[in-house]
Order: sequence, then structure tokens, then C-alpha cells
Amino acid sequence: MIYLFDWGNTLMVDFPHAKGKMCDWNTVEAIPQAKEVLAALSQNHQIYIATSASDSVMEDVQRAFQRVDLDQYINGYFCFANVGIKKNRAEFYQAVAKILGAKEKELTMIGDIPTKDIYPAIEAGLNAIWFNAAGDPAPGQPIEQQIRFLSELVSD
Repeated sequence: MIYLFDWGNTLMVDFPHAKGKMCDWNTVEAIPQAKEVLAALSQNHQIYIATSASDSVMEDVQRAFQRVDLDQYINGYFCFANVGIKKNRAEFYQAVAKILGAKEKELTMIGDIPTKDIYPAIEAGLNAIWFNAAGDPAPGQPIEQQIRFLSELVSD
């Protein structure tokens, strides 16, 4: 299994009032349980970041993950700058699968925004898990796979 994780508010806190690139923010913070979950998953799976951040290139995203010591678990980064397609489209996920040389069904996307992370991934043929920490109702079609805590990804 290859895991694709969203960046902001899935693995790292996206502070709403912070300006500019996350890698340059004064304060950066990992989401609770992110390090433990990535450490466990990375033992047997590949982990990539799939982000819709439009003002950051791959190296900026990696620098942000380095600041919270999560980069050691991540195999690579996908964003508009290196895929050329916005993440809210199924074609983004199909392009990522092609780049990885994998079938769409071999990928699982985990993210917090259904319209960017979940619905387009499902449309592209991926597995998708909504990180729904607040327990909100789905904004559209019901979403079968949901978690409230990242640790649910590694619990038996």
C-alpha cells in the first residue's frame, strides 16, 4: 500500500493567520500522533505528501516537514508545482499514480477536506480516508472511511 497524506491540518497544523510559505513560519507544529503514525506506517509502506499548497514548491514542503522531524518518514512530495494539476481534480491523483508506477487502487489518500482530498481521489479510483477530527457530516456524498484520530490508521 502507498499512502498519500494531505499536508495542512492532516499532518501539520495550518495556522489560519500565518502568512507566506509554511516552511518560513515562525511556528510550525505537527498534528498530534503524526510522528508515531508515520513511523509505524513507514516500516511497511511508502508515504508521500499530496498537497494543494500553491505557493510552495516541493523543496518548501520538505523543509516544513524537516522542521517538525517528519521528513524522515516521507518518500516524496506532490504539489501543483511538480504535478501541474490542482489537487481538487481526479487527474491529479491519476498523475501521481502514473508517476509512482502504481495502479490507482494501490494508493490510499488521507486528508481533511473532502472536496480536495477525498472526492477527487475516489473519482480517480483511489482508496480514501477522511481525517474528520471534528466529526462533521460529509458535505456531499457520504464518505465510507473516516477517522477522528490519526492513530486509527495503525490500530488493529
